[in-house]
Amino acid sequence: MWKNCDGNSPNRKCSLWDQALSRSNVFRWYGRFRDGREDIEDDPRSDLPTECRNDNNIQNISQLLLQNHHPSLRMLADEVYIGKDTVRKAVVEDLRKRKICFDLFHTLTPEQKDLKIAACRDLSATADSDPDFFKKIVTGDKTWCFAYDPTTKRQSAAWVGEPSPRPKKLRFQKSRVKTMLVIFFNWKGLNHKEFVPEGETFNAVYYKGIMERLLNRIRRFNEG
Repeated sequence: MWKNCDGNSPNRKCSLWDQALSRSNVFRWYGRFRDGREDIEDDPRSDLPTECRNDNNIQNISQLLLQNHHPSLRMLADEVYIGKDTVRKAVVEDLRKRKICFDLFHTLTPEQKDLKIAACRDLSATADSDPDFFKKIVTGDKTWCFAYDPTTKRQSAAWVGEPSPRPKKLRFQKSRVKTMLVIFFNWKGLNHKEFVPEGETFNAVYYKGIMERLLNRIRRFNEG
């Protein structure tokens, strides 16, 4: 909410909304003044130190983090009995710490490790014995793509009668619809690509169909 700071200068503005008291604080202070209070300073609080962000509290927070690296700011605030925002400033600005998440990964069983080692040794031996081994490899990947209008202004030109109005075409822009692109290639280049139809579930059954179409394309390429 913006208000004019000076009635004679309409272009000069200031944000009075951010500087104003909340509705609940206005009612609370109004009740105090109505009861005869004249002092506008905060009441003294014996249960909290005057400066919460002090060396003692920072040291206590540091000790808590040494004992446990996972507590939330709320948990730390409850332990040292100070505000959550003060704890955040102490952790980030004074202790120079940041909170990160661990990357999750799957561990292999001893049998799975042995199988991977055996497969890698077989591939290495095959590559050493066959000079064209890498030329026989077909690899692939999939990614999400935005759907675009494939026709340009020139490609969309059409022959019409003389009295017909000029056809309209929307400008080229990125679509909000996304589609998955699956692509396979070898050392020479592209082997096969296809877009997953909208609404299709990319599961084992659909992936099997992709592999069958890829195999048929490779066979046709080798026959030709």
